[in-house]
Amino acid sequence: MLFKTILGLEHIKNHLVTTADSRRVAHAQLFVGPEGSGILPMAVAYAQYLLCCNVNGENEGGHVACNAKCNSLTHPDLHFAFPVSNSDKVKSHAVSDNYLEEWRQFVEEQPYGNLFDWYRYIGIEKKQGQIGVDEAQAIVRKLSLKSYEGGHKVLIVWMAEKMNVSAANKLLKLIEEPPEKTVLLLLAQEEEQIINTIRSRCQILHFPPLAEQDIADALVERGLTMEDSNAIAQEANGNFNKALDLLNKDSEDLVFERWFVQWVRSAFKAKGNKGAIQELILWSDEVAKTGREVQKQFLHYCLRMMRQSLLLNYKAKELVHAKIHLDGFDLKKFAPFVHENNILDIVEELEEAIFHVERNGNSKLIFTDLSIKLTRLLHAKAA
Repeated sequence: MLFKTILGLEHIKNHLVTTADSRRVAHAQLFVGPEGSGILPMAVAYAQYLLCCNVNGENEGGHVACNAKCNSLTHPDLHFAFPVSNSDKVKSHAVSDNYLEEWRQFVEEQPYGNLFDWYRYIGIEKKQGQIGVDEAQAIVRKLSLKSYEGGHKVLIVWMAEKMNVSAANKLLKLIEEPPEKTVLLLLAQEEEQIINTIRSRCQILHFPPLAEQDIADALVERGLTMEDSNAIAQEANGNFNKALDLLNKDSEDLVFERWFVQWVRSAFKAKGNKGAIQELILWSDEVAKTGREVQKQFLHYCLRMMRQSLLLNYKAKELVHAKIHLDGFDLKKFAPFVHENNILDIVEELEEAIFHVERNGNSKLIFTDLSIKLTRLLHAKAA
């Protein structure tokens, strides 16, 4: 993968190339960045730069065979670990190696894709994937071997926050004292979900959201007008994956919009209205029938919309990027109902619902309870 194909982030590209050229490569690094910021393509390009001993800040030129193997993600010294789950293909003890063919296709097609995109790609969107202890044992085995080509070995752990405690403890010694010329690149969106003992042993590199102009320019290259590109780039809020979803009208946010609008409309009608309560229960049934990853994605979407509504209510329009595309629903009219007297309680209830969904609580009960509480909170008066 070429550095020049990665959007923006020139300062990070320069930093990584400089450390490689000067041979000051930290053995364990943690790349932290929001969805769609490009931490995965950057890690792949960096790994290729190290493995192929490339020079002049780019992965092209002299080492043709090595670069070709890295471009197809088939280099024998480039290893990957990512969240997986049992499926129709893998009945038990699923590890990343079981899905390597799908992973290579996914990275080629959606290098900025998110975790839910990956789950859909391998057909486990109704399950909660993880990096488990079987994966950790496989990693220890692979990295204990000598490199095939006599140079570096690189392990990229994508969505490292999905590593469970057993796996993290199993990898702790490896991260602290890896074999010679072994580089571990851990990629995460939520740094605080990685246990402290691992974080403290990694050199941390923070990725910012992508600049609107970088996203807009990339969309123009895909044939969009500058006006449409700017509109999508603003709504994407630094997330190139979301920008591509909006471009292709394939964003899960479009489904979440419909659920969100139906939810808040029923909540407004529910005060003293038995029929509307029944609507909320039916809505809860509909959402509960989906997979837990979908439910968590939707709840995170609700959190974003509530925060955006609060900003809109308090006239911070320059910070508002969210849009509702459904006809008949105006976020400006909804915003006054999210204020200082209920926003903390709304956020607390949504985060608690995410907590219970992650721990396999009864989804129908979780969403029914949340709906009734939302009804009460939205009717709270502002100060």
